[in-house]
Amino acid sequence: MTPTTPAIASTGNEGLDLILKGGLPANRLYLLEGAPGSGKTTLALQFLREGVRLGEPALYITLSETREELAVVAASHGFSIDEFEVFEFGSAAEVLDKGRQQSILHSWEMELTETVRLIEAEVERINPCRVVFDSLSEMRLLAQDSLRYRRQVLALKQFFAGRKTTVVLVDDMTGSDGGRDPHLHSLCHGVITLERLTLDFGAARRRMQVQKLRGVDFVAGYHDLNIRKGGLEIYPRLIALDHHADFVGDPAPSGLAALDDLLAGGPLRGTSTLITGPAGTGKTTLALQYLHAACERGEACTVLEFDERVGTLMARSRAFNLDLQRHVDSGCLVIQQIDPAELSPGEFAARIRHEVEDRDVRMIVIDSLNGYLAAMPQEQQLILQMHELLSYLSQRGVVTFLINPQQGLLGTIATGLNISYIADAVILLRFFEAEGRIRKAISVLKNRGGMHEDTIRELRIDREGIRVGEPLVDFKGVLTGTPEYTGQKSPLLEERAVGT
Repeated sequence: MTPTTPAIASTGNEGLDLILKGGLPANRLYLLEGAPGSGKTTLALQFLREGVRLGEPALYITLSETREELAVVAASHGFSIDEFEVFEFGSAAEVLDKGRQQSILHSWEMELTETVRLIEAEVERINPCRVVFDSLSEMRLLAQDSLRYRRQVLALKQFFAGRKTTVVLVDDMTGSDGGRDPHLHSLCHGVITLERLTLDFGAARRRMQVQKLRGVDFVAGYHDLNIRKGGLEIYPRLIALDHHADFVGDPAPSGLAALDDLLAGGPLRGTSTLITGPAGTGKTTLALQYLHAACERGEACTVLEFDERVGTLMARSRAFNLDLQRHVDSGCLVIQQIDPAELSPGEFAARIRHEVEDRDVRMIVIDSLNGYLAAMPQEQQLILQMHELLSYLSQRGVVTFLINPQQGLLGTIATGLNISYIADAVILLRFFEAEGRIRKAISVLKNRGGMHEDTIRELRIDREGIRVGEPLVDFKGVLTGTPEYTGQKSPLLEERAVGT
């Protein structure tokens, strides 16, 4: 039974199919372009294997690689090229005549017209539903003339036009100018571009975009990707408005009445809270208090840890009487160690989507924004990415805490990233001096979700956990970065009594 070619041909890559709104319109000619090492061959193999899975005959025509080299690439992903037909020109190949008798030839010794004739003969023999032609750079070399080359590409398009065949032309962009060919773009029904970016430090970054796709409202823009065992892992650009879910915007309390009073009960569902202040003021510990309370209520939570080791974070929680290990063991809490040098923003957003959509996470802590900034090549991109990410989490009703360390410990305090305007609430922590001791103060600068206290209170963190004191009415200079307490000793928190 001859398989029926679907109206939409899945690419075999889940991320790319999401970007293309299902896949490629079948029976058309497409261009897959990119520099060497960007992942073109891997994606082409996924495309053919998907056809084989659907019962469609598939053909890989290789002018640039030998069959052995192609087999090595496929084996690195757990594939086998025996699943589909491979027609090879690069090494000893056989010339097809009417009886399919063959002799030795090399692509650089063949006339372009003879090469095209052999390709057409092989297609006539196999009658494939999917064809990959790798690569056009060899055809350019054979043509030796841009006009002749373009005529032959057009001839190939016309040859496949009368067939039920979806064709992918692979181009490594190693032509005379090393750039894109506008004429080639106009000939193809769609163009997909893969890029490989080498950063000053860390792993190379890869991304892709759909340059054009006639008749399809695809997701435009750049999409990060990685080459993993099993194929390309593409992370579609996050569009927050596509992910709305109904939820009740009730407060998420911390379990400490005095702390909850600062935000009129706690941050609301679907809001983001920025906790900022110098190093050592207790930003992460404050977020862990809310996290612990959420886990005690049975809500799934996630910590994305950029700055500290997971072991250090767990030791800190134990030191302040927060038993997070129990919730990690139960699966209620997941702590992910993030290496910004190895992580693209698109993959980071994909991890968060996995936590929210697969684990139904209700609270997320990102510690810290400095680490997230290190994963981005430019600050403006970071702000745009973070804005879309927070909008997505808001649409899903997730409570988000962002830790933003400020530069400096005492005196004038500055921030390397002005992101406070996109957060729904801002909690400011500061050091201050009183009675010959260094103390900490906490205040809420804004809360879009509702009312908040405008007082400045003392914050104390010890082995029993967090305490929030009475308003420091004689406290001055907190917003200048040089806070000073000039009041009486009685409002200040002291050591806990034994047994409390």
